[in-house]
This record gives sequence, structure tokens and C-alpha cells, in this order.
Amino acid sequence: MTQTRGFTLIEVLIALAVVALALIALTRAASVQVQDFDALRERTLAGWVAANVLTETRLASPFPATGRSDGRVQFASRGWRWEREVKATPDAQIRRIDIRVFAGETHDPSAALSGFAGTALSP
Repeated sequence: MTQTRGFTLIEVLIALAVVALALIALTRAASVQVQDFDALRERTLAGWVAANVLTETRLASPFPATGRSDGRVQFASRGWRWEREVKATPDAQIRRIDIRVFAGETHDPSAALSGFAGTALSP
């Protein structure tokens, strides 16, 4: 007579515990990827807002006045707040423009961009 051997209850429980741990790890990894994707999307959109503000500044005046300003804009169905600082440079015909963009009412910028404008840069 041949004897068949099956899994014992302990072996089945250990296998289930290993599968449960693997599923928990996979769920955590998926959660981290979703959070990273959301942060990347926010930084990308904020970068586009900063580029738009810089371009609008250059188009409004080829030689913008020094000083600080801020504003709000709706972009990609979200509210963004931006701050712009125009500074003098060692070259009197060039100004530095620093833009910082914030998502909603946060205090940490989601993106920052610097550019230059001035009469020495115009063709």
C-alpha cells in the first residue's frame, strides 16, 4: 500500500504567511510609486508655470524694473501662487529674474527658475 503525503497545517500556514508578507511589500511599493508620480507631476506643472511667468515678464518689458512681485494663476485645473524677483546684475544692461512657484498655499516652492532679460540680450 502506498502512502500519499500532503501538506501539513503548519506548512500551509507558513506558506500563507509568506504570501501575505509578499503582498504587503508589493502594496507598499505601489503606494510609494503613486506618491512619487504625484510629486513629479506637481514639480513638472510648477516648472511650466514658472516658465510661463518668466516668458510673460520678458514679453512685458525687455528690461524689467528691479523689485519683487507675486501673483496667482490657474493651470491644469489647479491654483498656483508665484513670486518673482528681478535683480540687477554686474552688467547694467542685464537683469536677473528669479521665479518661485508654490502649489496652493504651501510654503515650500514646488519649482524655481532663473532667467535673464535686458537690452544686451536682444538681437
